[in-house]
Amino acid sequence: MKTTVPCKITYSQEDKCWYVEAPGFYDGIMTDGDTLERAKEMASEAVCGLIETYLEHNIPFSIPPVNDAPDYYAIPLEPGLSFALWLRNQRKSRNMSLADVAEKMGVKYQVYQKLENPHTANPTLKTLCKIEQIFDNELVAL
Repeated sequence: MKTTVPCKITYSQEDKCWYVEAPGFYDGIMTDGDTLERAKEMASEAVCGLIETYLEHNIPFSIPPVNDAPDYYAIPLEPGLSFALWLRNQRKSRNMSLADVAEKMGVKYQVYQKLENPHTANPTLKTLCKIEQIFDNELVAL
């Protein structure tokens, strides 16, 4: 379920820093770092912030597929954001509303809505098991 965004990270001799871009997801330079590791950290922060903004303002977006070209790195999303996106995609791919899933789970609409919010998503194991049953998709291998 780990979600990543492919980012191109290149070193600029002129500026003595690493520039981060996310072609196909966000046009233009997103951030930079003085080391490759710092550039990756900054990329994760920038990508997560951008996706949270898209979700908050209901702006449609898609994450491009993995890019194996040189200078591309798979930048992982924060776990809560990755889970919320996965859950949202599972629901939408089945043409279900928030209320539909809440009803199948036996919870109030607002309870389920919190699961699709990266700031409030914190499911219990019991909740994850219900989600597995509804979407017929194994999340927790015990």
